[in-house]
Amino acid sequence: MPPTHENLCRNIATLIQICASITSLKRARQIHALVLTTNHIPISAQSPYLYNNVLSMYGRCGSIRDARQVFDEIPKRSLVSYNALIAAYSRDHDHAHLAFRLIDQMEFECLRPNGLTFTSLAQAVSLLEDQLMGSLLHAQVIKYGSSEDTCVQTSLLGMYSNCGDFESAKRIFGLIGDKDAVAWNSIILGNFKNDKMKEGLSLFGAMVGSGVNPTQFTYSMLLNACSRMGNFVCGKVIHARVIISNIQVDLPLENALLDMYSKCSDTQTAFSVFTRIENPDLVSWNSMIVGYMENGNGEKAVDMFVALRRMSLLKPDEYTFAAIISATSALPASAYGKPLHALVIKTGYDSSVFVGTTLLNMYFKNGDAESPQKVFMLIAEKDIVLWTEMIIGHSRMGDGECAIKLFCKMCREGHNCDTFALSGALSACADLAILKQGEMIHSQAEKTGHGVEMSVCGSLVDMYAKNGDLRAAESIFCQVLHPDLKCWNALLGGYSHYGMAEEAFMVFEVILEHGLRPDEITFLSLLSACSHSGLVERGKILWNQMKEHSLIPGHKHYSCMVSLLSRAGLLDEAENLIAESPYSEIRIELWRTLLSTCVAKRNSRMVIQAAEQVLRLDPEDGTTHILLSNLYAATGRWDCVAKMRRKMKGSMLGKEPGLSWIEAKNNVHVFSSGDQSHPKIDDAQAELNRLRGHMRKLVTDEFGKEVI
Repeated sequence: MPPTHENLCRNIATLIQICASITSLKRARQIHALVLTTNHIPISAQSPYLYNNVLSMYGRCGSIRDARQVFDEIPKRSLVSYNALIAAYSRDHDHAHLAFRLIDQMEFECLRPNGLTFTSLAQAVSLLEDQLMGSLLHAQVIKYGSSEDTCVQTSLLGMYSNCGDFESAKRIFGLIGDKDAVAWNSIILGNFKNDKMKEGLSLFGAMVGSGVNPTQFTYSMLLNACSRMGNFVCGKVIHARVIISNIQVDLPLENALLDMYSKCSDTQTAFSVFTRIENPDLVSWNSMIVGYMENGNGEKAVDMFVALRRMSLLKPDEYTFAAIISATSALPASAYGKPLHALVIKTGYDSSVFVGTTLLNMYFKNGDAESPQKVFMLIAEKDIVLWTEMIIGHSRMGDGECAIKLFCKMCREGHNCDTFALSGALSACADLAILKQGEMIHSQAEKTGHGVEMSVCGSLVDMYAKNGDLRAAESIFCQVLHPDLKCWNALLGGYSHYGMAEEAFMVFEVILEHGLRPDEITFLSLLSACSHSGLVERGKILWNQMKEHSLIPGHKHYSCMVSLLSRAGLLDEAENLIAESPYSEIRIELWRTLLSTCVAKRNSRMVIQAAEQVLRLDPEDGTTHILLSNLYAATGRWDCVAKMRRKMKGSMLGKEPGLSWIEAKNNVHVFSSGDQSHPKIDDAQAELNRLRGHMRKLVTDEFGKEVI
């Protein structure tokens, strides 16, 4: 017996719903074709059920074009037809505004919107985040008498929260009589979105107190909030409630637990949660890799990445690559970064701005400035974060000129510079000591409204201080209401740079009075000030204070202390400090510091000892060979002089020429010792001779004899 028309319709409708639930557009079109080609099922005005299901199916499968085409072909549209298309529009940001045009069309066809209509429209407003449109929709809700509908009220609550009108959201919440879990979740989520973490947690307590059972989404929200706050204790309490509530833990909740433990630095428990997930998705794997990355465990992150690649069903995405590259950025690029870069290219993510930014960071951390340029050029759609990474990377590597050129090019291409880009460019100006360019960037910071940002203020203070304009540095500093440690360090560093030790120590006292905890940069500036001013005892006190603040001296701190001790003639103490230094890679620089001071003190024994240590670590050091040769000559050890010069001649060793530069008429001119290739070398030498003449005359007039 052939199936009846009604049974066929119901069977196909069931197929449509199944297809829509798995969002398979290909299967959706197959079923639509089946509906159109089945002779036993005439699609007419008497069977709108099939039309509406086909329309709804395409909407949930994300094919707005197909949904609209079906809608236009319906000979007699019902409210269900309109609601299906409005729902489809409301899920897509690019089409959400079209949902409101259908209201007028509904009224023209004498159809009245209902609660489902307004629920979908509220979702469209949430996507657009248009507060005015939301207010107009609320007026329509009242006009059509749907303001008492709990589902509509809950949708309006979420809409106002997404639009940033939290006061209206709270008013709507107060009007809901029978608050269900969805309403509570909406108001809690609204608090979290508006950075009202404590209020959101308090509302959770009220929700439980009112007898409403939290859902899986409730617990996921709360755990995400604990992650953002870094509140480990609260996160564990929420986890305990999940366990005792016997709620069925779904994958999003498990991922939220995993993320919370990772963000709270408990990667061991996070991994335990991960191992209990029956079918972890890519979010689970990424969360675990990010957790290891953020807690500085690059090797375990690599292990997780390798295990993920062995999975047949899951493949790393751009977030996976960004996380694993960041996790290994501190490790040797040849062993980790470059193979990962090759894998990025192989999988086609080399044009991703997200992955590209982490690649830049990885190469810069490994001291490679050439590879970032290649990565940068391959990315067509460059965002402000990518530009900023290039600017800051070159600035930190000492290539300030390139950093400033990149900043100017970024501005010319129409990108709105942010605080990070401005700070990076200002740091480059500080290192190059080019005041005019720094002043122009300062003007741009003021023009864009970033001049009041704390990070920019700190960079401005540093830039003006290093360019010798301490008055401007102090003026900017005084405009900051509550300076952070970076601002204080910038001012302190300026005083230190010019040997103003007393002023530097006064700033240090104020830092302590404000309850700020000094960091490594603070102590480095103070030690530098002591070194410039010969304050040995104060320097020793500071050295001990670092340990009291649980700070480990870095190689620059050791360099300052060696310089301070050796300048004060405490050469044996300086030598002992070098021996204590844990930084073997910079020990040669410490010996060079001691060597130069010993030469100035004319301590032949220590000069020879320090020079021998330098040459032991770097046999090709031409400067030390020349210095040692001159010392042997001064002490009459001609056999040693001859031996040293033969060695220098055989190894083709020489002293690296000194470099200097000056900014004039918007150009930076670079000079090196003995170089005659500069196009204006003759003019420069003529000016130098003129200045020498003036100096000679000045000294003759004042002292009665020529002293140059």
